[in-house]
Amino acid sequence: MAARNPGQEFDATWLEGVSINLPAVKRRAESLAAKRTVKKQWQAAWLLKAVTCIDLTTLAGDDTVTNVERLCYKAKYPIRQDLMKAIKMHDKDITTGAVCVYASRVADCVRALKKVGGSHIPIASVATGFPTGQVPLKTRLEEIRLAVDDGASEIDIVINRAYALSGNWKGVYDEVRLMREACGEAHMKTILATGELGSMTNVYKASLVCMMAGADFIKTSTGKEGVNATIPVALVMVRAIREYYHKTGYKVGFKPAGGIRSAKDACLWLALMKEELGDEWLQPHLFRIGASSLLTDIERQIFHFVTGRYAAAHELPMA
Repeated sequence: MAARNPGQEFDATWLEGVSINLPAVKRRAESLAAKRTVKKQWQAAWLLKAVTCIDLTTLAGDDTVTNVERLCYKAKYPIRQDLMKAIKMHDKDITTGAVCVYASRVADCVRALKKVGGSHIPIASVATGFPTGQVPLKTRLEEIRLAVDDGASEIDIVINRAYALSGNWKGVYDEVRLMREACGEAHMKTILATGELGSMTNVYKASLVCMMAGADFIKTSTGKEGVNATIPVALVMVRAIREYYHKTGYKVGFKPAGGIRSAKDACLWLALMKEELGDEWLQPHLFRIGASSLLTDIERQIFHFVTGRYAAAHELPMA
């Protein structure tokens, strides 16, 4: 596995002259969506790869110990075992990339994953006043520490959109740097909330600033904005990742989140990563998909591949 991104000193000159060719971005996005399809056994293989990159998520106000336990069981056994046996993949220990919950549910996840033999599955916690970030910095940092103390190995933080919208990039950097320090050994995914940043130029600059501050991943959205993960935004972000890698030698991960629900969508996101960043970024340590319902459709497609028909709702366990 590549060395973790340590970040670097803030460099305002890196942000000067950033200009996004929006028509070109849109053309590239359209070409990806129009031409990239996979079928039959190749589709099944891609979908299993997508499963290993899912952050299986529940971020609801009515989360309980029971639904967290169900989530963790589904993370350990994401596809029905008889289907996995039919495609001779039942012994490969395919799990989701992580489970993602609020900080208050991290301890529940630790217990639930231990119970099902999934202690190796990472636990991600949203923190820092998710989804708005509109709480004092001291409180945001303490929330990170509490989640890590309870067993989270990944922290999804949100940036200060007010700073980004006003062009205070040093302010964004300083806060994210402090959050990285609070994470300790836990990996930090930095949520840009791209639907609230106002322009693609701001998306690119926010991506670079967060990577300078030590982000292990940059993530599109909280899933709570009006506009979440889109292919044009993703292209801007992954090209910032590519520029950062070429300049520093450190690989930073990418996580789209919000509105990704179909198996076809999952294949499109995999194709984007493969074509823009290369095969190495198709691994869970560099690519995640934030989703709560995507896994259901992937399992439905695997069921169809095995049986030749689509499953009725009662034939597939829900996450």
